[in-house]
Order: sequence, then C-alpha cells, then structure tokens
Amino acid sequence: MSILILGGTSDIGGEIARLLCPGEQVVLAARRPGALPELPGAEEVHPLAFDATVLSSHRGLITRAFELAGPIKVAVVAFGMLGDQHLAESDENHAVEIATLDYTAQVSMLTVLADELRKQSQRSTIVAFSSIAGWRPRRANYVYGSTKAGLDAFCQGLSDALHGSNVSLITARPGFVIGSMTRGMSPAPMSVYPSDVATAVVRAINGRRSTTIWVPARLRILAWIMKLVPRPVWRRMPR
Repeated sequence: MSILILGGTSDIGGEIARLLCPGEQVVLAARRPGALPELPGAEEVHPLAFDATVLSSHRGLITRAFELAGPIKVAVVAFGMLGDQHLAESDENHAVEIATLDYTAQVSMLTVLADELRKQSQRSTIVAFSSIAGWRPRRANYVYGSTKAGLDAFCQGLSDALHGSNVSLITARPGFVIGSMTRGMSPAPMSVYPSDVATAVVRAINGRRSTTIWVPARLRILAWIMKLVPRPVWRRMPR
C-alpha cells in the first residue's frame, strides 16, 4: 500500500511524508514537482504534477496514484494558502482564489478520496487540515478563517458519513504554524512548528480511527475561551 501527499511541497505535508515514508511507496503531488522533498527512506517516490484548482483533474490524479503505487494506505490533503487579507478585501479575484484553494478544492478532493478509498478492501486514512483560524474567524484574517470554518464543518460531516466504513478521517486543527506560509509574521500564543503538527497527525493515524485533534492539545482550552470574548473586543484581535 502507498502513502499519498497532496501538496507535497508544503511544510507539514513534507514532514508527514518523512515520518511515514520508510519502506513505503510514496506519491508526492504538487504544483511544482521539481521542488518536492527528498525521501531517502522510501521504497520508491512517484512525483506528480498537480494543480488543486483544476477540480476536474482530481479523480484522474487519484486514479494515476493507484496505477503508480497501488492501494492507498494514507492520503494527506496538505495544499492551501494563507493569502493576503488586505488585498482580498478590495480584490474579489484574490478572495475567490483563497476560497477556491482552501475550501472548494479541498471539498472536491476529500469527496473523491472518500469515494475511491471506500472501494478498497484494505483500511485507509485521510488527513485534512482545519485551523484555529476557523474556530472563530477574526477581522484580521476572516477570508482565510471562513474557509477553514467551512472545511471544518464539512470534515465533521464527512467523518460521520465514513463511520463504519474502512476509511477513517483525521481532522487536524493546528494553531499558528511557524513555517514558510507565515514567514515574517509574529508567532501567536501556542505556536507550533510543522514537525509538531506532523508528529501529532502520525500519532492519530496510528490510532486507526476517525478523530479531530488540536495541535498543541492545550489549544482546545484557548479555543473555548475564544468563544466567550465579546464581539467588540474580538473584532480588534490581531491575526
């Protein structure tokens, strides 16, 4: 069976690939295949060019992954973008670009994966990424936050739909991740690194059941406190 990373050039996707790759067939799909990480421990690595915004290509890409590396054991949906909130407030094209990649394309790919993996006789796991930003979207990043709120709701429903099947869904809700996507930004409280998120995700995969995880785990407490902050105060909160 194989490991599939959709968004193989992402910090978190790359870290998960490194943790899962020893002795495995790995398919790395990314818009820039030439920038994919090296995985010296893998049995074989299959790079694929992949533009997540071309929704019509999603099912064909999964079919190609099957052809190259066989049945899929773990599929990680790790593509996405933070975007420019300031620009998105005046440029509808950029707002739609963020919404397409961070929500619509995710819904499309997760739907394809769930449908295709249920056809396998072997057990498999899908990993999706929500965020603390979607728990209560803030004025400072509401476009990105709204996509994560919608994706989180979709994943909870998908997890219920997969209950009793041979496919489990891990939904990760990380806090601020210090990496290439947030370079130049001041870290928020309880910030984590891509390696922290990857370690938590792999631990959840090994549990072999659908679940939602906060990274770090104590972020769950902050999330519930966030719900209690009055709206006039909340709208002034930074990213």
